[in-house]
Amino acid sequence: MNMLKVGMVQQACTADISANIAKLQENIRKCASAGADIVVLQELHNSLYFCQTEDVSFYSMAETIPGPSTAAFGSLAKELGIVIVLSLFEKRATGIYHNTAVVIEKDGSIAGKYRKMHIPDDPCFYEKFYFTPGDTGFVPVKTSVGNLGVMVCWDQWYPEAARLMALNGADILIYPTAIGGVWTDSGEERERQMAAWQIVQRGHSVANGLPVVAVNRTGHEDDPSGNTSGLDFWGHSFATGPQGEMLVEFGRDDEMAEVVEIDLSRTEYVRHGWPFMRDRRIDAYGDIVKRFCK
Repeated sequence: MNMLKVGMVQQACTADISANIAKLQENIRKCASAGADIVVLQELHNSLYFCQTEDVSFYSMAETIPGPSTAAFGSLAKELGIVIVLSLFEKRATGIYHNTAVVIEKDGSIAGKYRKMHIPDDPCFYEKFYFTPGDTGFVPVKTSVGNLGVMVCWDQWYPEAARLMALNGADILIYPTAIGGVWTDSGEERERQMAAWQIVQRGHSVANGLPVVAVNRTGHEDDPSGNTSGLDFWGHSFATGPQGEMLVEFGRDDEMAEVVEIDLSRTEYVRHGWPFMRDRRIDAYGDIVKRFCK
C-alpha cells in the first residue's frame, strides 16, 4: 500500500469518560467516511490527562489489554474496515501500569502494542508516579496498511527511538500525544516550546526518510490539586512527508477529525537522494549507550 490515508482525531476531553469515548467514535466514523485506512487518536484519549497530580485513586481507571477499550474500538474497526491506533492506561498487573499504544487491525483483532519507553516527571506531567517504563522495545507493529512505528508523546523528543524504529523497518512514525504549556510561562516561551516540539519530529522525518504523524489533544484542563493553573494543550497535530515537509497542521484550539494522504513510496526516493542510512558510521557510535561521555 503506497498511498496511505491517515485519519487524525484532535479533541478536548472532559471528566465524562463515556462522553469522551462517544465523541472519539463519532470522529473515527467521520474519518472512515472520508476514506481513512487508519485512524490515530491522541494520548490517553479516554479521560482527562490525570498525570497533573499524584493521586492513587486514578489507578482505578487503568484497564487490561485485551479489555473494555480494545473490545469496543475493535468492534468499530471491524465494522468500518480500518486500522485504529489507541492510547490506553494499561493495568498489566497489580502495581504494574503502563502508558500503552495499541494497534487494532481491520478485523478488530489486536495487531500489537507499544509501551511508552521514556517517562517524564515534570510539574503537571507526573507520569513516573503512574507508569512503569516500557519493555516492548522500538519494534514496528505489522499491519495490513504497513509497519507502524508507534511511540507515545515524550518518546518523540528522542532521535534514538525514531532511528531504531526506522532500522527495524517502520514505514511511518506515529506519536499519540498529550502536550501543552502553562500560563506561568511567557507567550514567547510557549511559542518556542511548541515550535521545538514540531521541529524535532520533522527532524526525525528528515534523518530517517519517513513520514511522521503526531496527534495531540486540545483545550484547557484544570489541575485537580489547584497548585497550578492547569494545562493548555497545544493542539497543532500535524503530519509530515519524508523530507520533513508539512502535509497537514491542525489549529491550536480546534477539535478536528481529518484525513491526510501520505505517499509511503517516497521514502525510497528520498533515501536514494539522501543516503543517511548508507553513510552512518556504526563503528563509531559505541558511546551512544553511555549516560554521559565525560
